[in-house]
Amino acid sequence: MNFRAACIQFTAGPESDPNVATLDGLIRRARSEGADLIMTPEVSDMMEPRRRLALEKAQPEAEHRPLAAFCDLAAELGVWLLIGSVVVRVAQDRLANRSFLIDPRGVIAARYDKIHMFDVEIQDGQSYRESKAYRPGEATALAELPWGRLGLTICYDVRFPHLYRSLALAGADFLTVPSAFTRVTGAAHWHVLLRARAIECGAYVFAPAQCGVHGGGKHESGRETYGHSLIVAPWGEVLADAGEAPGIVCAEIDPAAVERARGMVPALRHDRPFSAPAPAAARRAAGA
Repeated sequence: MNFRAACIQFTAGPESDPNVATLDGLIRRARSEGADLIMTPEVSDMMEPRRRLALEKAQPEAEHRPLAAFCDLAAELGVWLLIGSVVVRVAQDRLANRSFLIDPRGVIAARYDKIHMFDVEIQDGQSYRESKAYRPGEATALAELPWGRLGLTICYDVRFPHLYRSLALAGADFLTVPSAFTRVTGAAHWHVLLRARAIECGAYVFAPAQCGVHGGGKHESGRETYGHSLIVAPWGEVLADAGEAPGIVCAEIDPAAVERARGMVPALRHDRPFSAPAPAAARRAAGA
């Protein structure tokens, strides 16, 4: 049974209420265009780079007002809704970057905490240290949809292909990669990474993304995300690309294409055990 998937692209600011209002309108529009599964980007509730303020603003899951609003909206519209992630307070000084799949009754069907922390120095002079504020996740997440099985990931996870292979081997037909990719890394790597994950796994990849310059003060000048929300088919074709502006992209999804792709190149059945080399640090310590 085919279905219609939609990826929402927008520019989140540091306050949750305006972001939720923007997404409410875009989610309603996607539903009116026939979407059965609607997905939003990473940090859909707030893009707050200042650790102190993020900790002040973040709420525990049980008290999370944006999450509650999204659950109510999914129930009102009768739609499957993936909130790419929201910022959840999990301790006094620690956050989680948590993705939620909400079913058409407004009930949370799956949740996933981002495993891989984005601790990098970008050539445009910006520095990112997610591990200073966020607690990394420790578990994968799979969920049953009416059309197949969905594997949840977030943004920087896309650079760790073994995560996606493990989800595909567990039966994932669809993979979500909600993101807030930087413009520099996005221009260089975004399309090829997402297409590679789709091809390697023989799975659809849904990647709703943040776009544009994220305001909130002059200290954030230059903080810019790449956009280009993508829907990629199991054979690697890009079915939809949102470009650089806020909006919605949709595509008709044929779950049978997953089995066709995996039948043509059955790589998931060809894994073989092998002895891995020792890590470089271990070799150096041993004097090798």
